[in-house]
Parts: sequence; C-alpha cells; structure tokens
Amino acid sequence: MPRVSESHLNARREQILAAARICFLRNGLHSTSMQDLIKEAGLSVGAVYRYFKSKDEIINAISETVAGGLVILLHEIADDESLSLMDALTKVIELIDRQVAPDGAFPMAMQVWAEALIDPKIGEIVRNRYVEMRVPFRKLTERALARGELKPGADPDAVSATLFGIIPGYALQRQLVGFPDKDAYLAGLSALMTH
Repeated sequence: MPRVSESHLNARREQILAAARICFLRNGLHSTSMQDLIKEAGLSVGAVYRYFKSKDEIINAISETVAGGLVILLHEIADDESLSLMDALTKVIELIDRQVAPDGAFPMAMQVWAEALIDPKIGEIVRNRYVEMRVPFRKLTERALARGELKPGADPDAVSATLFGIIPGYALQRQLVGFPDKDAYLAGLSALMTH
C-alpha cells in the first residue's frame, strides 16, 4: 500500500480544523460534539480520530494556529526599532482590526474565552497562548522606557500587561457593540499615551 504524502496528511488535518471552525461558529464550542465535527468534515470517524483524539485537541490546534500567527506578527512589530510605542500600538490595532471581521479569529476567540471559564483544559490552553502573546508587549515596554516614551520608573510588567490588554479590550468592544472603530480607539489610546 503506498504511503500517504505529507501534503495529503496536512490537507486532511486542515479539512478537520476548517470543519471545526464552521461548527464552533455555528453551534458554539460547548454544543459542538465530535460527531458534529466528523459530519461537517465529511470524513470517517477513524480518519478524524487519526489526527485528533478529542475536541480539546482540536481547540488547542485552532488556538495554536491563530495565536501562533498573531504572536509572529506581534514580534515583528515589537522587533521594528524604527517604530515609536504609539506607532507600534497602531500596527497592533490594525492587525487586530482585521481579526474582528466575521471571517477573522476573534469571533472564535470569544467562544474559547467563554469555554475557558468552565473547562480547566481549555483554560490552560488560553493561558498558554496569552502568555506567549504578552512577550512582544514586554519588548515594546522596555524599549519605550529606554526612549523616555513612558513615565520614568514605570513597572515594565504592569505596563506590558496593560498594553497587552488593548487587544481583548478593542476586540471585545468591536465584537459586542460594534464600536469604537479603529481610528476612534487609536485616538483614545494616543490621548492616554501623552505624559
């Protein structure tokens, strides 16, 4: 029997993850069963379980893909030393603005956040992803402190945690109430950054 190619294996895995996203957005994480995912993927039970042993593994894979991609982009922003803190935060908000669209990552993220409150396994996944996402904000904070863009003596941990909070703060407002838009949010952020 011929070996299955790596590209075929990756395509099947992505097919399952795409089906999971559809089910999760349609029915919610909690209400979606493995049977729902299998049906949506159009694959056999064995084919799906070959890649993922549980719904938690699927949620972890989706969050790893989405958060992993965001972490890479956030690091690119944080590593660009030509950017002032406000310019870097503008790029962060522009990045997040693309993710609050219906086909972006945040409609799914909100469901994962809600499930994290009641499912310890999902809670651990979310904590791990958010710890990774905070690292670029620490870089931005340290550089801004060295450049005098922030109040001297500010606690880098407190500042980076607060700066990281602009991501869920902006995303939640856009998802739940539809405003403020990117420009209004950035104007408010700029006003706060003036010291």
